Amino acid sequence: MPAISLITLAVASVPRARAFYEALGMRTSPLGNESVAFLDAGGVVLSLYGREALAGDTGLTDARPGGITLALNVERAEQVGERLADAVAAGARTLKEPREMPWGGVTAYFVDPDGHPWEITWVAEFPLTEDGRIVLAMGDDEDGGGTTA
Repeated sequence: MPAISLITLAVASVPRARAFYEALGMRTSPLGNESVAFLDAGGVVLSLYGREALAGDTGLTDARPGGITLALNVERAEQVGERLADAVAAGARTLKEPREMPWGGVTAYFVDPDGHPWEITWVAEFPLTEDGRIVLAMGDDEDGGGTTA
């Protein structure tokens, strides 16, 4: 089954970005160096790569962030504000304070020091595993159970 295994963010400073994500609780792999960092993001690897290096590797003329949001899901609604405070303390800028959504969840948004937009959200229908992965209920399971994202 296809799965997203690694997400790479173009960053201005790998050491600064690594410190930011470590402050949010992600653990850095020793496989990285000053030019690239690999962090355990709960079942997906978050890779931090210098903007110029990523532009050179991909052939893109500009490797700035855009067009996506990344998400941190939490177990309880009150954790949205707590995690937002953690992100701000680590150097993030708040885009939207925690608020109840029309669909029933609680969501807040911030940008990391390189401008990547992140959502912190609690959704009752998205239970989390012990290591923070979302459990998606799949209607076609024979036993009616869910699948872990």
